[in-house]
Amino acid sequence: MIPIILSGGSGTRLWPLSRKHYPKQLLPLVSDEHSMLQQTQQRLLGVPELQPPVIVCNDNHRFMVAEQVRQLGCGHQGILLEPIGRNTAPAIAAAALHLTQTGSADALMLVLPADHVITDIPAFHAALEVAKAQAQQGALVTFGVVPHQPETGYGYIQRGQAIEAEPSAYRVRSFVEKPDSATAQAYLHSGDYYWNSGMFLFAASDYLAELERFEPDMLAACKSAIEGSLHDLDFIRLNAEAFARSPDNSIDYAVMEKTARAVVVPLDAGWNDVGSWSALKDVSPQTAEGNAVVGDVLLENTRDCFVYASSRLVTTLGVNKLVIVETADAVLVADMEQVQDVKTLVDRLSSAGRDEVLQHREVYRPWGSFDGVDRGERYQVKRLTVKPGSELSLQRHFHRSEHWIVVQGTAQVTRDQEQLLISENESVYLPLGCVHKLSNPGKIPLQLIEVQTGGYLGEDDIVRLEDPYHRDPSS
Repeated sequence: MIPIILSGGSGTRLWPLSRKHYPKQLLPLVSDEHSMLQQTQQRLLGVPELQPPVIVCNDNHRFMVAEQVRQLGCGHQGILLEPIGRNTAPAIAAAALHLTQTGSADALMLVLPADHVITDIPAFHAALEVAKAQAQQGALVTFGVVPHQPETGYGYIQRGQAIEAEPSAYRVRSFVEKPDSATAQAYLHSGDYYWNSGMFLFAASDYLAELERFEPDMLAACKSAIEGSLHDLDFIRLNAEAFARSPDNSIDYAVMEKTARAVVVPLDAGWNDVGSWSALKDVSPQTAEGNAVVGDVLLENTRDCFVYASSRLVTTLGVNKLVIVETADAVLVADMEQVQDVKTLVDRLSSAGRDEVLQHREVYRPWGSFDGVDRGERYQVKRLTVKPGSELSLQRHFHRSEHWIVVQGTAQVTRDQEQLLISENESVYLPLGCVHKLSNPGKIPLQLIEVQTGGYLGEDDIVRLEDPYHRDPSS
């Protein structure tokens, strides 16, 4: 069994915490230590005959995904980079073709979104065993979440006849779109409907056979994308031109609704897709007043609220049923009943060209991160953190000079023909146009303050002359 972890989403309904370049699956939303991507891998510990995962993500997230996998120490069998979003069916096809190319065509693919919560791990493992037996017989298995309330935000799966040899699995009768409230209530009472979890288990060869039958153009495009892929460090870059030719479609529409081999296994394991702030509140510890809080929060006469403070004190007085989320550069205040519409705000911000849609004030890079501390006319101040043994690209700027002050650790600095070793409380000046590089030769994180001055301070004023991370020289 090989996990196929889909990590391509942007999680816009959890803005301002989730951003396009740092989405919810990479955040520790329901854990103090681990991101949702890491928890997706951790909950598989103890599953028999489990191999390292294949991860599918987009190019912008690649270094963060690789670093989080490295932190867990579980390894992987490839990180596939989607050059463009084409929904779940092509993403899973690319993973299946990658396994075929590496000699694992008959392996069972456990397809898991990277941004779900499952609290009852033993129940999840038990459902995997039931599904595994069916997948080994050629079924395309989907996991249907046993509903505990009438939910209008999910699609549903209607079960059919029970499998004779395994009464805990059922033929799929139909897939149903998101219902209205009355229909959802009827589904709940019937006992024949499950929430569509978006998790699957099947052999790579069986999925590709059904895809060839129902979506031959998609399969052809994905084959070309894999055949034309390039290996880059930890990553496998799918051929962009070929992958763009694939139809944009979900696995439900492309295969599962059409195949006669679909089987549903009920899953009652505390599942939640954390698709909104109200959903995150549901899976968070709550006070006697129904409040869920994270960070430095002080509540007075407050009930049924979710309050998240990331960088400063947040206080409330006399409010009910609100979502309040504070980050270093944005604050959201929303009625709990309208949190599904946060995407509307994100769309407006995106149309206005606001950076708050794309990234946080702290921006992650393969070598570490930087935080924009202050900015004014013709100057900018950043705090840089460089991981031990890491280095920035050899580069130059045409519109700014820089001044680096070391706060912690030791910096190895290249400045034109000079090689400098800068320790704590020491600094170095980099005049406009000079060729320079920064690296951390030590065993602890290097922290320094960078002061930029000049007429233009955009991130695109970087010309990379040498880059250990193989990024576009002008990106």
